[in-house]
Amino acid sequence: MRAVVYNGPRDVAVQDVSDARIERPTDVLVRITSTNICGSDLHMYEGRTDFPQGGVFGHENLGQVVEVGEAVDRVKVGDWVAIPFNIGCGFCKNCERGLSAFCLTCADRSVVPNMAGAAYGFADMGPYRGGQADLLRVPYGDYNCLKLPPDAEERQSDYVMLADIFPTGWHVTELAGLRPGESVVIYGAGPVGLMAAHAAMIKGACMVLVVDRHPDRLRLAESIGAVAIDDSKGDPVEQVMAITNGLGTDRGCECVGYQAHDPEGHEHPNMTMNNLVKSVKFTGGIGVVGVYVPQDPAPQDPLYKQGEMVFDYGMFWFKGQAIGTGQCNVKAYNRQLRDLIFAGRAKPSFIVSHELPLAQAPDAYQHFDARDEGWTKVVLKPAA
Repeated sequence: MRAVVYNGPRDVAVQDVSDARIERPTDVLVRITSTNICGSDLHMYEGRTDFPQGGVFGHENLGQVVEVGEAVDRVKVGDWVAIPFNIGCGFCKNCERGLSAFCLTCADRSVVPNMAGAAYGFADMGPYRGGQADLLRVPYGDYNCLKLPPDAEERQSDYVMLADIFPTGWHVTELAGLRPGESVVIYGAGPVGLMAAHAAMIKGACMVLVVDRHPDRLRLAESIGAVAIDDSKGDPVEQVMAITNGLGTDRGCECVGYQAHDPEGHEHPNMTMNNLVKSVKFTGGIGVVGVYVPQDPAPQDPLYKQGEMVFDYGMFWFKGQAIGTGQCNVKAYNRQLRDLIFAGRAKPSFIVSHELPLAQAPDAYQHFDARDEGWTKVVLKPAA
């Protein structure tokens, strides 16, 4: 089968690899028809993680079931399914608590001791191949496959967002503690930041501010009713404070991660975290889903080589703020978000700029990584 294979920093290719297949009785085999390029993939694409050469990318996947293991009861051949990027067992202590991002059964402890959590095609999260390929093996398929409504095939670009970024955008507003009638500032208008803005609108936020500097992404934020703040036109904290009468917002969301950089292109891992402390009011809440890693193989800030950064803890403490952080437990949200899409209350596909055949993945990675104008979200179509 074909797959997007990582050969080194900024070098991916569509190559033939061994077919994914049923390996255990609880497995499900899915023919992938839609698979997204995620901002998290770019950390690996740029060589800023220890993702292995020869590994297959792709953790935002949707497709049709073509085979099931003999122990699979609920999922049937022919079902259309969205597949959470977390791989969970469904029965460990964390999965039973709804923390599917921190599964104890599927974690690979051979690399990271005491590891919790697994994912498809993701650095340090197990040996599981990604779904930017023709086929994907889904372990514990009854638990991990979200069955989709009858309109799944024609609305793939909406439903594929259930694999990661729509639940992740929802999750960061939960981590921040957002409630109806509150204001929120979101740092980062990439796909996850835009999904956070979409989630905040659905939840009834009174005001949603989105900070970025890419005009195409800011236009998308404005298209759903958010207030766009261009940090290349002035200090973003000052702009937030001016809009909120000097108080700051009730909540804040970090949707950038450790490769945050200023308008001049200089990287500052702590930039958005410290800006959020300044932008959010006293006693406010901050959610963090931007990726931060324990080791950075190519840090621009030497301190961040071991995942450390200079954080304005004094001001954070003084303001009595709270921070929630961590990967999204997709299964905690994906059913209700699926139903919002089916009912027409949510349309996460508004961020999609390109739907391309799998063969065009190398070019798509190059454009998306460069943040080229108009490349806001790419959906690859292996079956095209």
